[in-house]
Amino acid sequence: MTHEVLVVGSANADLVVQADRRPAAGETVLGGDTVISPGGKGANTAVAAAKLGADVALVAAIGDDPYGAMLTESLRGAGVHTDLLRTVSRPTGIAYITVTPDGENSILVSPGANGELGPAHVVDALTGAKVLVASLEVPLHTVESAVAAAAGAGVRTVLNLSPTAKVSSRTLAALDVLLVNEHEAAWLLGSDAELAGLLELGPRAAVVTLGARGALVITPSGTTEIASPEVQAVDTTGAGDGFAGALTAALAGGAELEPAARRAVRVAAISVTRPGAQPSYPSADELAPW
Repeated sequence: MTHEVLVVGSANADLVVQADRRPAAGETVLGGDTVISPGGKGANTAVAAAKLGADVALVAAIGDDPYGAMLTESLRGAGVHTDLLRTVSRPTGIAYITVTPDGENSILVSPGANGELGPAHVVDALTGAKVLVASLEVPLHTVESAVAAAAGAGVRTVLNLSPTAKVSSRTLAALDVLLVNEHEAAWLLGSDAELAGLLELGPRAAVVTLGARGALVITPSGTTEIASPEVQAVDTTGAGDGFAGALTAALAGGAELEPAARRAVRVAAISVTRPGAQPSYPSADELAPW
């Protein structure tokens, strides 16, 4: 079976606790009840794209446990194809998330089954794909192999370089779009460098997300700033993944990068007004009034 959008990345169970503040070193802070929901950068990206109508498959690994079953159900419910989802002997990955009243979060990820995702799981799935998007909660060599194989097959490549990792210059040069937030861009370039310097690393274009301020689209023709609608943030968990999914869905549908990023900014803005990651992403009908 072929799919237009191929997402390579993690599938995690999100264990979310609301707290007035994050604990300092050695400190215990009481929080609210734990809420368990489907997450993981790869699964989130796939769900966001599928909710917008894209033909999406997720290449990921889960455990044979209740969290894995929850993720599979969520993916299918959103319209993501799960024929490339692998069940392995390690437990499903878990993200431990603390959310404070301003909607900001701190996340600790236990990769579990995500660590078993290998390059061989990706190559055969590229036939017929238009866009491959990958993120880095899975082994780096798997992501780099996926990008190389996709580029060689003429598939458009997007890398959401999160969490940050040192990727090879060859991988960066194979990217059609490098997607990073401000912190990841600073990690790549140094805190005082111009963001346009991202293109000097090799990608043909870059998109830098700016949180509540929107995003920047950087191409050889220049830099375009895209403002975000003003919203009241409730939970920012998964907003960047929602952006990645919306961007990829638009690119697969034939959109140019700047209009695709404008759509992704709107999706991310909607998502932060709702709790959770995957449950917060809008459908195409919900997006239309924005």
